[in-house]
Amino acid sequence: MYVEVRMNGSNRGTERRKWARLPLAIPVFVRSRDAKGKEFLEFATALNVSAGGMLIAIRRVLPPIAQLRLEIPSAPITAMAPLPQAARTLHAKTLRTSSAEGYYLLGIKFSRPLALTSRPRTRQRKLLSRM
Repeated sequence: MYVEVRMNGSNRGTERRKWARLPLAIPVFVRSRDAKGKEFLEFATALNVSAGGMLIAIRRVLPPIAQLRLEIPSAPITAMAPLPQAARTLHAKTLRTSSAEGYYLLGIKFSRPLALTSRPRTRQRKLLSRM
């Protein structure tokens, strides 16, 4: 299903996103290679997220269709707690880049869409019910 999108009163065309975007500011580390092939690690902020990708604000310009590895930091407790597993490292590619004042906005697409629903394993459910 496609939805007509209008921005600032203008007709930008047909919306082709498969998933709704959530306006969440999430810190993320971006690993990739620059135009010269040198690997880098850059701190960035995801501005909105969907199951298929995200919009990231970053200070470094990246080459078109750059391959990215995104690492979402989390508190150390999540590694030890019996919680349902969540994605912390994601592979993606750059679809579009636009410049803003002092940073770049990257529209990226995940290599595999995020799972929208997941059930905790039976053992995890039992552990959580004891708390």
